[in-house]
Amino acid sequence: MGGRMGVSDEVDENVLLQRICGGDRLAFQVLYRAYFSRLARFLDRMTRSVPLVEEIINDTMMVVWQKASTYDGSCKPSTWIFAIAYRQGLKALRGRDEPLEPQEELPGEAGTEPDHALAARQLQRGVGRALDALPLEQRMVVSLTYYHGMAYQEIAETMGCPVNTVKTRMFHAKQKLKDMLSDHMEEMQ
Repeated sequence: MGGRMGVSDEVDENVLLQRICGGDRLAFQVLYRAYFSRLARFLDRMTRSVPLVEEIINDTMMVVWQKASTYDGSCKPSTWIFAIAYRQGLKALRGRDEPLEPQEELPGEAGTEPDHALAARQLQRGVGRALDALPLEQRMVVSLTYYHGMAYQEIAETMGCPVNTVKTRMFHAKQKLKDMLSDHMEEMQ
């Protein structure tokens, strides 16, 4: 793999991690860019704090930089990186003094959007509020499954728990979401 690496190059994450072990800053930049938006979506759902998200991503990627040599290939690189982000997120949440408040979106002007677009935005906000109302562990299982496409085994590795615990958390999350969203749909009618 000669030449310069660019963001658009299809680069194997295992190769990037090997290069990072050797102090390759360009490989680190490529990996950082590849993961920034994915981690931001994940951590936003976890922390519900935009200012905290970037700090946690930077802390996560610092661990990746420093500990790349400890990656043993027993799981996908994404699972390893998300597990680091999850632990960094928990650490940051434990260190916060202020209560977690979901960030409210500015409501749109009711008369400026077609009815179906307005209904879709209301549903999206309802789903977001319902997810935010879930306990952290259930919210993370839903987020990793539906927003990041992880299988239960990967989620178990990321969260450091048995697969059956992931399944149980998903079951309870689905039940709570179903109840909350059916209430939301009744309110919209």
